[in-house]
Amino acid sequence: MCRLGDVHPLRDNPFFVLELPPTATPMEIERQGKKLLSMLELDLQKSLTFASPYGPQLRTAERIREAVQLLLDPARRLPFEPWASASFAGPAPPTTTSEQPLGSVDDPTTAVADPQGHVWWQP
Repeated sequence: MCRLGDVHPLRDNPFFVLELPPTATPMEIERQGKKLLSMLELDLQKSLTFASPYGPQLRTAERIREAVQLLLDPARRLPFEPWASASFAGPAPPTTTSEQPLGSVDDPTTAVADPQGHVWWQP
């Protein structure tokens, strides 16, 4: 089992590992954990990695189990919610001018969207 200090709030965020929003209920967390473990066991391509602000990360059965344990404990879950909330905020609203501001969703050098449509800002 991992200690809270061993989990990076962005790279290893349990919400990212399980691909869940910060509003996920305990039932949704358990269901998603079981689903991902089953997919991983079948070696399905979608289950092998997850998106994080640091780019794609390897998803393992151990990481899934740790993520479920962290998110089911309200005290241990709390530090990860703000980081996940910022990432689940979605894309920036479109601008009305013909030029997009630097760092916008349309600027491929700073923003990357994962398959679920979440936008990750590159440093």
